[in-house]
Amino acid sequence: LVAVPTDTVYGVACLAQDSAAVRSIYSLKGRNGAKPLAICLGDVERLYRYCHVNVPDELLRDLLPGPVTLVLERSEELNKDLNPFTSLVGVRIPDHPFMRDLARACPGPLALTSANISSQGSTLTVQEFQDLWPQLSLVIDGGPIGDIQSPECRLGSTVVDLSVSGKFSIIRPGCALTPTVEILKKKYGLVPESS
Repeated sequence: LVAVPTDTVYGVACLAQDSAAVRSIYSLKGRNGAKPLAICLGDVERLYRYCHVNVPDELLRDLLPGPVTLVLERSEELNKDLNPFTSLVGVRIPDHPFMRDLARACPGPLALTSANISSQGSTLTVQEFQDLWPQLSLVIDGGPIGDIQSPECRLGSTVVDLSVSGKFSIIRPGCALTPTVEILKKKYGLVPESS
């Protein structure tokens, strides 16, 4: 398990295809086993290997890389032990050069979640999750992320479900809600799932 800076908050990452590492993330965070983990990739092209995509490639590229998690139908390539209770998976491509290089250097996707105990606030400096350090193999200090004084900076990525053709639903508003919804509605004509 490695603590990493992203474009939104500090995260904890491991190889998504390594079932023992995935279990370790849940244990580290005290996370409910029914809460899914996102995967992190370095490039949009790699997304097609792990997900069934039913939106235009241009839409993916308008939102990624960026502070958005896109929830799509998972493919058979993804580790069965990662989120075994759902056919969907959230995908992150952080707009952060180090994270993209790290993801590109790994043979498969990274499982990625925020560096904090579940139900506690997201972290913007490595000092804020010092209590987790002893259980991590490595802590990468990328300096403070965003404005530490601003509560909006701790919201994490905007999580949007695109698994139903022509529709979207916001799972977590996050830090990029307005621009994300604008792109989905205005440019691509998607409608909110509830309507």
